[in-house]
Amino acid sequence: MEFNVTNHQLCVGDIKITGVASSALFLIGDVQTVQLSSAFDTPPESLIIGPFVPVTPEG
Repeated sequence: MEFNVTNHQLCVGDIKITGVASSALFLIGDVQTVQLSSAFDTPPESLIIGPFVPVTPEG
């Protein structure tokens, strides 16, 4: 994906951040390259991945 932006004059006053989501990027100014990554600090055995199928007893 190629995303081109033409910036003009930028003036930032005050910034107040009250919360950050689990996936967030906060950027002011110019950047040549943005590389996104993610990491989990939860052990793999505690993850539950769906879809969830109800278990019914046979009989």
